[in-house]
Amino acid sequence: MELVELGSTGIQVSPLAFGTGTSGWAGSSAQTRLGFQRLVDLLRLGYDLGITFWDLADQYGSHPHAAEALKTLGRSRLVIATKTASRSHREVERDIRRYLRELGTDYLDIVLLHYVTDERWMERYSGAIEALIHAKEQGLTRAIGASFHSLEAIHAATRSPWLDVALVRINYDGRNMDGTPSAVAAAIEQLAAAGKAIYGMKVLGLGALPPERAIPYALGLPGVSAITVGMCNEEEIHQNVAIVARWQRQKASASRM
Repeated sequence: MELVELGSTGIQVSPLAFGTGTSGWAGSSAQTRLGFQRLVDLLRLGYDLGITFWDLADQYGSHPHAAEALKTLGRSRLVIATKTASRSHREVERDIRRYLRELGTDYLDIVLLHYVTDERWMERYSGAIEALIHAKEQGLTRAIGASFHSLEAIHAATRSPWLDVALVRINYDGRNMDGTPSAVAAAIEQLAAAGKAIYGMKVLGLGALPPERAIPYALGLPGVSAITVGMCNEEEIHQNVAIVARWQRQKASASRM
């Protein structure tokens, strides 16, 4: 896979991120439930195949696994995104400091407010937002944003001057999404027009959609730089990397014609 820029953040990512939050919340996910060393080994395999973008979260419980995998990998080549479910300035500030310790790193690449649904979220979570902005100013993270779970919240994000990155649910079938595929695609275009970087989640509709069709659809949407896909075995990793690499080659070939 060729690296791509995540929107206009200046952060170079693999277009496929290793998702660690399938059916995840309360400190557990399908990936972490595989067992500690198992997930560590899968993260390292993904890295060897070119997946240098990790999608983590406190609520997934995947920080310890990533920290262990990092011990034998190049931190400078990896892009680490994580999320906080906290909503106050003090809690978010405390979370970010803890994440740095848990991951054994001096900085994070992306920190998102997790599971944002309220259309007035910027007013309601102003303290949390201030903490994110402060963390970025201190160099504790390179970019900040939110993961969205409602169309109204996505629309509100276009008016945010501070938001760098948006994580949005998108697939061609409308499964586990916040609106129809056309409505969400339009919202993504609006975000991109407002200068926000976007990566997609729920691309496979929680495993219900064929990756051969679902992955090219999501990556082909205007404004989408990358996607995160939860993977639980070697076959899925090899398959998804091959699909993305093939899509990139086809796209490059078409652009030369």
